[in-house]
Amino acid sequence: TRGARVRELAQSLAALHQKDFGDLLGSDEVRYDVVGTEALEPGEVEVKFGHAVYLPTKGEATLYSVSTSRDGDIWQPACPIYMNQRLALIGQDAQSATHAAPSWPFGADGAILLVNDGPDAPIEVQVRPKGLFDCVVDGPEGIYTITRRGALDASGQPVRMLMKVERVAAAVTATMAVAAKGPSADVWKTRARDTELTAVPFSHRPPAAGSELTFAPLAQQRVSLVGLALPRLSRYRDTGAASITIGLDQALALTAQDGAAAFSFEVDASDQLHAITAAGRQPVSAPASFTPSGAGKVDLLAVAPAMADRYCATLMLPRPSSVAVSSGVRLVFGRTAPTLAVLRVLDSPRYLRQTDGSSASADRIGLSRSAFSFEAGTGGYKIGRLSTTQALFHLDANLAFVASIGTAGQDAPYFLPHGHHLVAGHYVLRFDA
Repeated sequence: TRGARVRELAQSLAALHQKDFGDLLGSDEVRYDVVGTEALEPGEVEVKFGHAVYLPTKGEATLYSVSTSRDGDIWQPACPIYMNQRLALIGQDAQSATHAAPSWPFGADGAILLVNDGPDAPIEVQVRPKGLFDCVVDGPEGIYTITRRGALDASGQPVRMLMKVERVAAAVTATMAVAAKGPSADVWKTRARDTELTAVPFSHRPPAAGSELTFAPLAQQRVSLVGLALPRLSRYRDTGAASITIGLDQALALTAQDGAAAFSFEVDASDQLHAITAAGRQPVSAPASFTPSGAGKVDLLAVAPAMADRYCATLMLPRPSSVAVSSGVRLVFGRTAPTLAVLRVLDSPRYLRQTDGSSASADRIGLSRSAFSFEAGTGGYKIGRLSTTQALFHLDANLAFVASIGTAGQDAPYFLPHGHHLVAGHYVLRFDA
């Protein structure tokens, strides 16, 4: 079931619900979501409902982001909590909870209930059942440590899971959203209300973050390496590529030195992604965030569907590097081009392991000798695709997918606005003014 059939079925279910239970709903809105799955036989329907099941309205902002970890270094998202959402239940899988926690170590014996009392109140965390688990919050980041009483791992340490609840939306915006929504039915306990709240028009445009500017007015034009697109090595099986490993040192700078990496990411020949720390290897999936030894945050982003056949994730570099470029000069980027060679940080055999033990630069995976040309100009850059086999992807200033660049020659170049990104081979390049 997909497309128009999904929308029609969801609308029909909502209308039927409204018809049968309209007198009990009051001002509450009925929303249904329909998802097809091969786990059910044709004609079978599985319904998920309960106090902690919530579907956001179209465009509803996320108030909190919840992530979990086993070791405090590797963090993976568990669920969002939306502006008007009351409850969320985190557990082992989608059958026993609203959301499955990627790092859940406790089996099906328990769950964590998150209670949202509104934008001006902190999230309330409850462990269920109460007598089976302990939950304490500690540290400046407000990290929750959940342990199961009496349960020890193979090393004799208590079985635990860490959880972070991070604020996403601004308090003022959240308050306005609650005001516009009005009163709703009580769930489990009474929600504190301000009866004098009045909905007023407000801007949905996010406030300007002056401290986060990536360049200053009148700054020299620059090209920056901000991330590495991790390839699916299964596409390059005939090259003998067995794995590619990218390491970060204690300062979260890229390193190719043996033994210098404090934290590494590895993609194997079957496209499985692992994070490697002193504690060992752990499979991960994007999106995820990492805080190795508290040195800083490393983000692993999911790739757009249009890029998913080539890449499994994008590793954002905590320490981007950049090069100044001259306006009005046509330059070339590629394996054999000297321009921006300093940004081709994977041009070394130390990152790529071959099945036959031979040495080869990681740049041979996905990057042509002459990949593309670029010329800085007014308002942006003129991009030319120089190789018919070179995949080029345009991402906007927020790294959202814009387009796959096809034919783009010197006579009809592709225009890339200032602050936008271009992905070629492993490299995520930002082209600044």
